[in-house]
Amino acid sequence: MILDWLAVFFALVAVVWTVLPLFRADAWWIRAFEFPRVQLSILTMTAWVAYVAVVGWHDPGDIVVLVALSVCIAFQLVRIVPYTPLYPTQLKTAVNPKPEDSLSLLVANVLTPNRNAERFLEIVRDCDPDVVLTVETDAWWESELDALESDYPYAVKQPLDNLYGMHLYSRLELVDPQVLFLVEDDVPSIHAELVLRSGHRLELHCLHPAPPSPTENETSAERDAELLVVAKTLEALDRSVVVMGDLNDVAWSATTRLFQRLSGLLDPRIGRGMYSTFHANYPMLRWPLDHMFCSTDFTLVSIARPPYFGSDHFPMHAVFCHTPTVGAAQEQPDADREDRKWADEKIDKVNTDEEGIRAVSGPRPSTQR
Repeated sequence: MILDWLAVFFALVAVVWTVLPLFRADAWWIRAFEFPRVQLSILTMTAWVAYVAVVGWHDPGDIVVLVALSVCIAFQLVRIVPYTPLYPTQLKTAVNPKPEDSLSLLVANVLTPNRNAERFLEIVRDCDPDVVLTVETDAWWESELDALESDYPYAVKQPLDNLYGMHLYSRLELVDPQVLFLVEDDVPSIHAELVLRSGHRLELHCLHPAPPSPTENETSAERDAELLVVAKTLEALDRSVVVMGDLNDVAWSATTRLFQRLSGLLDPRIGRGMYSTFHANYPMLRWPLDHMFCSTDFTLVSIARPPYFGSDHFPMHAVFCHTPTVGAAQEQPDADREDRKWADEKIDKVNTDEEGIRAVSGPRPSTQR
């Protein structure tokens, strides 16, 4: 009897944890269940097997429980399968990419207390990216990253001691770089035009919104608003765009998928793999938090997760190729009226101005060439 009750309880937990994120509540403890979809899939499958082994399917109630667990398993798989090689790629693979059209990007959450800067600089040298974005960088990290300046003449620096510092280094010309505080006064983002070697210009947006958690924000409202504010500015834009950063949201979440539909940007992970970047120290508790999205006039040369360097995040490295002729062949995510209404509701929950972008007073960014 005790085993029967344990099997029923186990099944109930699996169902509740699957269903909770379907509610549009912003509470951190609800949104948190969007993150471990792989782990919840395994949990639910285990609950299904345990229920059959312990309780069986002797009456209609058992059938109801097993059908509910099966539906939960199917739902979880629908969310995660697109981020595996079993699914068609959303961003096509580049064919004969030209160096002048290529763009190599590296993004890394360095973890402020982490002091293994030399290992990170080795990763930069090994990947040899055109653009390096670091987040959680304070004044100490800035002094260590000064070693990049000989190879990366363009830089935007916003050191902070609150886990939201941000530094951008580029070999390619940055035009009119800005540090904006889109939603929260102490959470910056970097925005600039980037000039490829071919002379083609693209918009670059670097983000690191605060996560929903009991130690940061009690709800996901601020994170969601920052992502969707940027997405709405890109929705009607007919030009090249790259968005990158630690978004503190998983690739398959409702908000990230809404971000894609509003912005029309493509995810190189889809059809290739999860490339889970957090938590670097716990292999069984990992999910994709660090992202790169691009417009449909790009193709993908390569994508990789570089090695561990002491942070709780792995870096992400990707090489894109500007391929304007491929745009029509790539299906662009598209938002409908309900998506736009939902995005507006999310943005309205935070104190932004009528345009959704708010630059506030505070430490001014250091920009150099």
